[in-house]
Amino acid sequence: MTDALARARAVRLALFDVDGVLTDGRLYYGPAGEAMKVFNILDGHGLRMLAASGVATGLLSGRNSEAAAARARELGMAHVILGADDKLAHFERLREQLGLEAAQCSFVGDDLPDLEVLRHCGFAVAVANAVAEVKASAHLVTRAGGGSGAVREFCEFVMRAQGTLKGAHAGRGAQGAG
Repeated sequence: MTDALARARAVRLALFDVDGVLTDGRLYYGPAGEAMKVFNILDGHGLRMLAASGVATGLLSGRNSEAAAARARELGMAHVILGADDKLAHFERLREQLGLEAAQCSFVGDDLPDLEVLRHCGFAVAVANAVAEVKASAHLVTRAGGGSGAVREFCEFVMRAQGTLKGAHAGRGAQGAG
């Protein structure tokens, strides 16, 4: 846990997979074939608080989803990469564009396509319902599952490590519900 706290203190960029992390991993299809996703309001508010504390947030997903793009816009996420065939290449490109070291970046994932980014970022996090290989590569495994508060748990962990959580809870960290 001490290692995870030290790693969380260094985070300046927090990236998240979408399916299985911001959602429970299930896809709903409407009659016209459109994919619908369910997002957790607690996760959304956690993301707003984290961004207000000075940590940039973003999505890094292999699936191109208008629902995910809309949620990212609603939350004011600074970096959105959807439809990424090579997540590691996109991660490295963004990290370099922002002038960040890998140690200053975190990634929250749940499945095999997330492994390379998890192995290259400074703070690798797996949600509780992640596959075993992802959990084994993580510095922290959340107690909550994807789509069920895991992202909020991560956000509060980082803010607690950085000393910004109390300010966020006092209402100075984010405006409006997520």
